[in-house]
Amino acid sequence: MLMSAAPMEAKSASTLPEGAGWRFEPKLDGFRCLAFRDGETVVLQAKSGKPLGRYFPEVVELLAALPVRRFALDGELLIVGDTTQGFEALQMRLHPAESRIRRPAAETPATYALFDMLVTPEGEDLRARPLRERRAALETFHTRFGGPRVILNSGTEDRAKAQAWLDEGRMEGVVAKRLDDTYLEGERAMIKVKRQRTADCVVGGFRYGRDGDLVGSLLLGLYDDEGRLNHVGFTSSLAAADKPALTRRLEALAGPPGFTGDAPGGPSRWSDERSSQWTPLRPELVVEVSFDHVSGGRFRHGTRLIRFRPDKAPEQCREDQIA
Repeated sequence: MLMSAAPMEAKSASTLPEGAGWRFEPKLDGFRCLAFRDGETVVLQAKSGKPLGRYFPEVVELLAALPVRRFALDGELLIVGDTTQGFEALQMRLHPAESRIRRPAAETPATYALFDMLVTPEGEDLRARPLRERRAALETFHTRFGGPRVILNSGTEDRAKAQAWLDEGRMEGVVAKRLDDTYLEGERAMIKVKRQRTADCVVGGFRYGRDGDLVGSLLLGLYDDEGRLNHVGFTSSLAAADKPALTRRLEALAGPPGFTGDAPGGPSRWSDERSSQWTPLRPELVVEVSFDHVSGGRFRHGTRLIRFRPDKAPEQCREDQIA
């Protein structure tokens, strides 16, 4: 029985693919997870190949309780609920102490969202079969064994509908899959298009780069309702040719107050002494950046610098832009 596999992956694109033969599904905001069962044994595997069962014992128990002896599924672990920051709650599970896992597992149990099937309950290996057949088998599995915490990811073959999902901001992004594709283990055969948004941010500080002489990243802030400038992320997409002049410009602005609310914490990914620190700036410089996702009031990933905004007053850069 199959008990491990390399997940089929996606490559990024700026637009959804055209033409017939595509299935479009919402890009979920969780942990990619392959689930395998053989008899009483249930294995949860992360995208990296590492085991996840220790961190999500409630999902292991959930799948072990299903009235079926075998399967191999591909999906996403989610934590949903009005009072939960989902991705942060997932990250908090990755803790070495079992006592720190059991309580959230009971209080905010994870949901398993299904989007592909590799092996059926009858033991048939579907990896060489096209997606349309694997999806039909997955829907049958969900009809038989699904529930409130074993759910089926939605989808459509209508590109216009998928584009509307992006345009209306209803989800983080869309994943496009060819209906004729087999399950291509480890290959970037799917296409993901993330919803892109922009925000005007105050540059509240900066870090030097690896050489310690030129700017490496700008630290971004937004004002809250109390007038505090909170650190919300960074951008390091700076053209090399622009760095000398930009560094001089930033150094001329160096000084308090910098961030007056939440401030950057800890060193950057560079280890030398100078670049491990950040330099506070007077809040005079405004930039427009693009971002794909906000989590816990911060940009999940690094942002892309679009332009400087000398026409924008710093106090106009407020957190409601990323609400």
